[in-house]
Amino acid sequence: MEYILETKNLKKYYGQEPNITKALDGIDVKVERGEFVSIIGTSGSGKSTLLNMLGGLDIPSSGSVKIRGKEIGRMNDEQLTVFRRRNIGFVFQNYNLVPILNVYQNIVLPIELDGSTVDKTYVEEIIHLLHLEEKLDNLPNNLSGGQQQRVAIARALASKPAIILADEPTGNLDSATAADVIGLLKASSRKYSQTVLMVTHNEVIAQSCDRIFRIEDGRLCPEGGMLL
Repeated sequence: MEYILETKNLKKYYGQEPNITKALDGIDVKVERGEFVSIIGTSGSGKSTLLNMLGGLDIPSSGSVKIRGKEIGRMNDEQLTVFRRRNIGFVFQNYNLVPILNVYQNIVLPIELDGSTVDKTYVEEIIHLLHLEEKLDNLPNNLSGGQQQRVAIARALASKPAIILADEPTGNLDSATAADVIGLLKASSRKYSQTVLMVTHNEVIAQSCDRIFRIEDGRLCPEGGMLL
């Protein structure tokens, strides 16, 4: 079986012996298309480092990351930038919307940066699914936190990526809004067979996912990757 995402013996070390910090210490994961996976662990456990490695935002000390069968560590900077734009959607805790662009412009920005044609029917479907129809002309600072995060999810979905990486997407939201956002992320994941890996501190949110990867001290715990 070809997995949409696969890591082999992934390591990220900082510093030199004897003062070496093992942020990731031999991570092996395999994720199938359409899975919704949570990555949980205490602060400093390595979960955000892992997400950065998976997204090609940081370089591992050793080991490999494959997305759609392509090893991203073998790409040069330009190839990686293009690959990331076409295959990976990011959702950040702080939304990372462009303040001078309205909601619609933010959603289609990655597609236009890539020089691709916007699939308007598909984008309109996402906008409807995420209840953003009334907000398309608004600038981000006129939106609530929950609305901004829904725009970020729409932007991540719009380019039809292989995988969405979400780093604490509910970290700045109250519990009711957080549940709403996670529900919409899961609904869009199911509808479009979209693979999602999500870092979260929230055990309740994690339990609602297909699988949990639990990381401590840069290693996958024995129950990490368990099916729920």
